Amino acid sequence: MTGFLGAAYPWVLAGHIIFVIFLMAALFMMPRFFIYHQEAEPGSAEEARWVRRETRLRNIILNPSLIMVWVFGLMLAFNVDAWQQGWFHAKLLFALLLSAYHGWVVGYSRKLASGLRPFSERKLRMWNEAPGIFATVIVILVIVRPF
Repeated sequence: MTGFLGAAYPWVLAGHIIFVIFLMAALFMMPRFFIYHQEAEPGSAEEARWVRRETRLRNIILNPSLIMVWVFGLMLAFNVDAWQQGWFHAKLLFALLLSAYHGWVVGYSRKLASGLRPFSERKLRMWNEAPGIFATVIVILVIVRPF
């Protein structure tokens, strides 16, 4: 193996992929939780359960996964000097957009916990498609490397 990771490269790559899977699962689950949460009566025990579920998903899977994806991803990028490659700039842009979506998800879960319900079920269902689109573009950029 070339680069500073040497023989650790496949392990770092495996870690990156594993945490991407965890991150994507949580990003797909959270808007679905929001839909169910918004169906609960405000102030009810059911709503309190959804707040706890969302908080646990956010704190145990979503946030740690995002951190690990970035740590392993940056290690891989520095290892292969990806900064000089066009496909990587596009991938980095979509990774930043996916991270921004993560920020929106975290913010929306906090709004719901405080009693606000700014989006309709339909809007939430539409927003639930965003991580799939981002992931599709990122995988194509990494595997095909069109430029």
